[in-house]
Amino acid sequence: MTKLSDLVSYCDTRTRLKAFKDAPGAFNGLQLENDGRVTRIGAAVDAGLIPFRKAVASRVDFLIVHHGMYWDMPRALTGPVYDRLTTLVRGNCALYSSHLPLDAHPKIGNNAVLVSQLGLRPARGFVENDGGPVGWIAKNRATRAALRGRLESLYPRVISIEFGSARPKEIAFCSGSGNGAMAALLASGADTLVTGELREEWFNVAQERNLNLYLCGHYATEVHGVKALAAELSAKFGLPWEFIATENPL
Repeated sequence: MTKLSDLVSYCDTRTRLKAFKDAPGAFNGLQLENDGRVTRIGAAVDAGLIPFRKAVASRVDFLIVHHGMYWDMPRALTGPVYDRLTTLVRGNCALYSSHLPLDAHPKIGNNAVLVSQLGLRPARGFVENDGGPVGWIAKNRATRAALRGRLESLYPRVISIEFGSARPKEIAFCSGSGNGAMAALLASGADTLVTGELREEWFNVAQERNLNLYLCGHYATEVHGVKALAAELSAKFGLPWEFIATENPL
């Protein structure tokens, strides 16, 4: 058993919580407390009724999520919002959320893991934000076909849009939604982006600007950070942990 405050303090420090400007609704950090004791850690991408029910059923009492509860608050505590909160409260499950800080972390962040999965190393930051870059650009020697094959071996669905270099010199990484990263990609000099999802109009831009775009799923590219943070907590505090999967295909 570990004090909730000790886990929260570790997460706040490890993710550099106060250094990153995020959307107000992200509300990074502890979003809901429990009775102050933790015996089992869970990790999930999204705050939602089904992940919460699964976590409580597994006796998780400290759940880390990437997308927290409060994006569109204030809201009346009725319907699904009420169900979410009461599920956690009745299950004595604390909720900790980390959005951009966990995208950006150079070791356990979503983008750092995306880079390492391809056997590459971050060379420079990508998509600047208050507190540091959110994504990374890595130097590359492999062919475009090898990159596509590696991604297809890692992710259940990969959309490949290939109008750029057959052997890209640099690859940019932005987990989740890549829409806000496209301007940074065009300005970076890199012609290849690995991301989660993009709007339809970027296909035309890829044709016109000779880009390679690899869309691996918003959810699928953002499982990494919460898993890595939960695993670190487990090792440091001697607590079991598990990933709460929802099989989100988007």
